[in-house]
Amino acid sequence: MAARRQRDCRAAAATALARVIDGGEALDIPLAEALEQVEARDSGLLQQLCYGTLRHYYRLDGILGRFLDKPLKRRDTDIRMLLLIGLHQLLDLRIPDHAAISTCVEACRSLGKPWATRLVNGILRRSLREADGLTDGLTESQLLGHPDWLLSSFKESWPQHWQQLVAANNQHPPMCLRVNRQHGNRADYLERLEAAGIEAGVCELVADGIRLAQAVDVNSLPGFADGDVSVQDEAAQLAAELLDAQAGERVLDACAAPGGKACHVLERQPQLEELVAMDRDPARLARVEDNLARLQLSAALLCADAAAPPEELTPGSFDRILVDAPCSGSGVIRRHPDIKLLRRPQDLAGLADQQLEILNGLWPLLKPGGRLLYVTCSVLPAENADVVARFLATHDDADSRSIEADWGETSGDGRQLLTTVAGWDGLYYAMLEKAH
Repeated sequence: MAARRQRDCRAAAATALARVIDGGEALDIPLAEALEQVEARDSGLLQQLCYGTLRHYYRLDGILGRFLDKPLKRRDTDIRMLLLIGLHQLLDLRIPDHAAISTCVEACRSLGKPWATRLVNGILRRSLREADGLTDGLTESQLLGHPDWLLSSFKESWPQHWQQLVAANNQHPPMCLRVNRQHGNRADYLERLEAAGIEAGVCELVADGIRLAQAVDVNSLPGFADGDVSVQDEAAQLAAELLDAQAGERVLDACAAPGGKACHVLERQPQLEELVAMDRDPARLARVEDNLARLQLSAALLCADAAAPPEELTPGSFDRILVDAPCSGSGVIRRHPDIKLLRRPQDLAGLADQQLEILNGLWPLLKPGGRLLYVTCSVLPAENADVVARFLATHDDADSRSIEADWGETSGDGRQLLTTVAGWDGLYYAMLEKAH
């Protein structure tokens, strides 16, 4: 194995963030590459700096604007990100002021830009001197850490709940587990966690869910390697419960990667005739295979586009279809804060059209009397209730089945979970049934 490079943690974080801001990349790949470049002991801090800076980007960038006489050149986006990291350390993290400043100054040299040491040192020290008025004059969207269009969408869609959404998006998400009921039960696993010194409690919404008091490395979870437990938010665990696959049925998970929902379906109902896990991305489909192997489960894997299923999938051959459709991710922003910067309002129409194409493509595969569960990790009606309404308006053989539950909000023909600070992610569910 190649030796781990010992790159400066702040410099690595600034470089990764510059690829998001300047290059429009999702954080996942730049962060994964950065993690390979720093000491193992710095991995947690690197992730904290990247995720935290993006969560609070609009506020931090607004503050930085007070101190810059003119914008930095595009080629120096890494220095601007380093300044935001420094402000994040000073304002939001329990890092001593002198350490927050000196580490960022040193990172300038690691980035090959020693000229920026004076700039970084001066701005960060000035932010300490002017701490009392740092946020004076910032806009509402800057103070609340969201782009104007998204904040307006939350207000319009959820006038009674938008502040909850904003607060939750700006917090670190909880870590939730799903107990594999083929290997044990939740009560017993809670005892195993307690014996391991891991504080946890039950999830309110689902029967197999556990919420940890603090996130931990998965390798410290008892029996993780043996498939006793998986990491999955409790809102996502509702999918298998709502789908309620029965023994002897054929089930299609049409947008399956990375495989959490498909695996949960199999854990709940091991007597299926078959589960087909389909995804159009070969690399992501490989993750489904890995998860199935760890959990000692079996499914048929198929690399194909849900909007244009291959001929080998016979019409009318599935009793249940799960559609976890591609979406804006507005319900999981706290887990992917780069969404705030990468999504644009004009994206929604294209995503909604894609979601409708997927429903149209999959509907012929469903048996008469069969059920299709439509899911997104969005809180925006344009991708949820509106898409379902458009589909129902053009399919006489489709009916919606009301989801009777004490969770979420009624939204069109489905139910909407809204992201909560200490609880679940924001997911939408709607159940469609094909007429006999």
